Amino acid sequence: MVRRTEDRLADGREIVYFDDDEAFVSGAEDRRRPDLRRLDPVAGGSQLRYDVLTGEWVAIASHRNERTFLPPADACPLCPTGTGPVPSEIPAADYDVVVFENRFPSLTRVAEDVPALVDGDPLWPARRGTGRCEVVCFTADHGASFASLTPRRARTVIEAWADRTDELSRMPGIRQVFCFENRGPEIGVTLHHPHGQVYAYPFVPPRSAAMLRQAAEHHARTGGNLLRDVLIAERTAGTRVVLSGEHWTAYVPAAARWPVEVHLAPHRDVPDLPALTGPERDELARAYLELLRRADRYHEGVTALPYIAGWHQAPVGADRELGRLHLQLFSILRAPGRLKYLAGSESAMGAWINDANPERIAARLREVASPGGW
Repeated sequence: MVRRTEDRLADGREIVYFDDDEAFVSGAEDRRRPDLRRLDPVAGGSQLRYDVLTGEWVAIASHRNERTFLPPADACPLCPTGTGPVPSEIPAADYDVVVFENRFPSLTRVAEDVPALVDGDPLWPARRGTGRCEVVCFTADHGASFASLTPRRARTVIEAWADRTDELSRMPGIRQVFCFENRGPEIGVTLHHPHGQVYAYPFVPPRSAAMLRQAAEHHARTGGNLLRDVLIAERTAGTRVVLSGEHWTAYVPAAARWPVEVHLAPHRDVPDLPALTGPERDELARAYLELLRRADRYHEGVTALPYIAGWHQAPVGADRELGRLHLQLFSILRAPGRLKYLAGSESAMGAWINDANPERIAARLREVASPGGW
C-alpha cells in the first residue's frame, strides 16, 4: 500500500510524496513540512514554434540555461532538506518517493502569451509553451540508483508514475504523458541524484506520431494492433526475447537502433501505466529491476551503464486505441569508453546505422541474467 500526500513549495509549485513506510501509510507520521526558502516565481517564458519543414513543434525554453548543473553532493537540490547546509527542493527530512514540478521546465502550467506568428509570417506559427514538467525522485539516497532499489520501492515508483500519468492526462490541452529517466553524465544529466522526469505535452511528439501512423496503416491492412502483433511475433520467434513472465516480456527489437536496446511490454493490451492491474505492477517492478541490473553488467568493466528509459503510452484523445504501453530502454555506450554519437546520417538525415547486431544484444542480455532468476 502507498500513501499519497500533497503539499506546496514556497513558489506555489506542487509536490507529492508517495510513501510505502508503514508509519506514513498508517497516518501516524506526515511528510509535510513548510518550505522556508524565498523563491522567485517560476519562469513562464516557454513557447512552441512550428517547424514548417517537418511538421513538428519545437519548444523554446532559454530560461533552462540557468538550471543547476552537477552540484556537489552536499548541495544537491534533490536530497532531503537537512542533508546539506541549505534547504533543498524537498522540505521533508526524508522521503520514499517524491514528485514535484520542475523549477526549470521546458513546458509550463502558466506560460506567457506569445505572438501567434513569428515575425508576423504565416510560415511560422507559434503558441504558448503550456504543459507540465515534473521531477520524480526515486529515493532519498544520493548514492543509489534505480537498479539498487528494492522491489517494494520500485513498486512505489510505478505507483507514482501511474498517479502522475492519470492526473496530467486530465489537464486541459494535454495530448501525451511521458515518464522517463536519463542516467549518467554521458547522457547529459545535470543532477547526479537518482531521479526521472514526467513531461505532459500539448501535442503528440514526433516519434509517437510516427508510430501511430504505422499503427493506423497496419490496422487498416490487417485489422490488428501493431504493437500487440510485434510482441506476439517476438515471443513466437524467441530469438530476441530477453526475459518473460506471466504478465511481461522483454525483447530486443528486430530493427534496434542503439548499441544496447530492449523493450518491455505487457501481455495484455494496456494503453498506459494507470491501466495496469496490481499483479501486473508487481511483476513489472521485478522485471524492470532485472533489466536495469543486466544493463549494468552488459559491458565488462562497466558497472553503471548510461541509459535512457522511457515509457511510451497511448495518447490522450484521438488515436488512443492505436497506442499500447511499452518501455524503451537504451544506451549510447557501444563499448567501454566508446559512445554512439548521433553524427551526420542520424542527426541530419534521420537515417540510423547500428553497429550492434540485435540478436547479439539479446544474447548478451540473457548471458548476464541474475543468478537464481528474478
